[in-house]
Amino acid sequence: MFAALYGKLVPHPWRGPEPEGDAYSLFYQRALAMGWLADHLSGTTPGGKDIGVGGLWSMNDAGWDHPLAPAEAPLVAWFQVEVEAVAYDRSLPVQPFLQCAGDATRRGGVLDLEAVQLLLPVQGLHASTLPPEPFLPPMQTMYWFREANPRSRTGVEINVNSGQDPRAVAVVRQFTDHLDRLDQSVFVRMSSSIGSPQAVFKPPFDDRFWNGPPLHGLTLRGELSEWTLDAIGWLGEVIADVSARLGLRSPLLLTVTRFGQRR
Repeated sequence: MFAALYGKLVPHPWRGPEPEGDAYSLFYQRALAMGWLADHLSGTTPGGKDIGVGGLWSMNDAGWDHPLAPAEAPLVAWFQVEVEAVAYDRSLPVQPFLQCAGDATRRGGVLDLEAVQLLLPVQGLHASTLPPEPFLPPMQTMYWFREANPRSRTGVEINVNSGQDPRAVAVVRQFTDHLDRLDQSVFVRMSSSIGSPQAVFKPPFDDRFWNGPPLHGLTLRGELSEWTLDAIGWLGEVIADVSARLGLRSPLLLTVTRFGQRR
């Protein structure tokens, strides 16, 4: 699972012109503090009993910049983890992943977020192991966003891209129908269209890393209850679950952008 944050990062005055702490260490320490990190949890008790592995992910890599970052998009930070097996009643941990990424980034400076790009390993979710419809695990947590200030609603453009796999476009109608049937107001869809490759930033990784380039996509436009990494993470979990139910087996590149931001 990969996250790239775009926008502006103004370093805190006490840190100087560049963040002193590297993004990897900050993310690692935050994930460790919250119990989300699996790397350190395996082992045995003094009696020789296997403790097992907990947590949500294993740390892989992170940074403030990236040699493959697109020139047209202001990359602030990126984070990459290996996701642990997802339980029957859970979604991909996109919401805690983005919360951790945001906390680590804000340790470096004041973040003005313009866009978020996620690589979702949907191929790790299997429809046969998902709870029966209409239950989706993220629907249990949507009530948190109902308490948001109504003035916080933000226009967003969302591109869901399956790279070279045309399946995402083939199930567009089913995909939007699934979203519209959900009894939630975190994201309200207003329109949708078949997205072109120009509808997304070029991701800061090689096409071989997923199934790129981003050739087949669906673009959704609507309102998000608030422009936060929490809300974007919740939406990412929903999109991953719906995609898995429709039989998608390719990694999905999800790009969420505020209306009016430069492309």
